[in-house]
Amino acid sequence: MKRLCGLFLVLPFAFILSCKQERKLVWQDEFDGRELDTTKWTAYVGDGCPDLCGFGNNELQYYTDRPENISLAHGILTITALADSFKTRPYSSAKLVTKGKGGWRYGRVEVMARVPAGRGNWPAIWMLPTENSYGGWPESGEIDIMEHVGFDQGNMHGTVHTESFNHIKGTQKGDSLQIVDISNQFHLYAIEWTEDKIDFYLDDQKYHTFENTGKGSDDWPFDQPFYLILNLAIGGNWGGLEGIANDVFPNRFEIDYVRVYQ
Repeated sequence: MKRLCGLFLVLPFAFILSCKQERKLVWQDEFDGRELDTTKWTAYVGDGCPDLCGFGNNELQYYTDRPENISLAHGILTITALADSFKTRPYSSAKLVTKGKGGWRYGRVEVMARVPAGRGNWPAIWMLPTENSYGGWPESGEIDIMEHVGFDQGNMHGTVHTESFNHIKGTQKGDSLQIVDISNQFHLYAIEWTEDKIDFYLDDQKYHTFENTGKGSDDWPFDQPFYLILNLAIGGNWGGLEGIANDVFPNRFEIDYVRVYQ
């Protein structure tokens, strides 16, 4: 990838815009239709059982493909979590993945989104490897472009997990930012990923860099294609750490667009 952009610019914001212009838009969803584009997304259905009940985090939602949980209107995708005791779980929600339909190695991935408020909410924009080239989690890596837990309102997290660096060991690498209006306004969450590093951005301002140590896949499994995930979990080891505010349902995670540049 040519990185000639921004060499003559001094303002960081202008540098970022110039880089984006040098790249080619290779994948996008503007959510302008009335239904989810199933050529780009798959709606996961289930609660993780029997292989990984609660998705390894003791989450309390059952993911569905129902219109009650996934809807499009006025150019916005809305993932809605409901306290409706759906099937095996007290809550229902949605998890959308591009696996088998969109996967990328390197580039810029950006998502314009607004997260819900309220204890128990755990919205995330994240990526997992398409093939698990180095083994199961965390050996093949995870990129969390954005996570927000409702009990810690306004504190947004961007993180990577690898065999060397992960939350089980307490060695995960990332950073967080306080966003006062995170549930009132849409914000742009993005990564710029090369063979040398992953930069994390909020509203086009870089706030964290994870660098390739050069020590192999235990530290850096990020040389393979990853796919994108959008989901709204309820409860769980982290999201439910301070309980769940049932009076705030329905909870809505809204996405304006997803764009990938290379």
